Amino acid sequence: MTPERLTYSFIVPANAIDERNHVNNLAYLQWCMEAATKHWKQNTNSGLRDRYVWYVLRHEIDYKASSFEGEELIISTWVTFAKGVKSERCFEISRASDLQLLITAKTLWCLLDGKSLKPTKITEEIRTLFMK
Repeated sequence: MTPERLTYSFIVPANAIDERNHVNNLAYLQWCMEAATKHWKQNTNSGLRDRYVWYVLRHEIDYKASSFEGEELIISTWVTFAKGVKSERCFEISRASDLQLLITAKTLWCLLDGKSLKPTKITEEIRTLFMK
């Protein structure tokens, strides 16, 4: 089985620009979190979303190039593993005009029970949600 990727494009808004006139580093993190949420919601139903929640344990981002207001960017996300209570999700953000890779990122997540908020083992049902 191979990871299913969620990929979509968006335009860099003015509020993502910092004092150096390029995208603020925190904007990339926000876009990654939005992509992860979008992928989770796309592949689950409300019952699963009520039963389980994901909490971030660690973010890792490598910045490779700058981007600017009005540029079209492409974000892609996929799950690399889900074992025990932890799952790793990867991200790439590129500029659409020249396909320049802007960032690569990884986030380590922990699955929690939606009611108790205690770590819970990732079920086979959840593990295969993001595989082809």
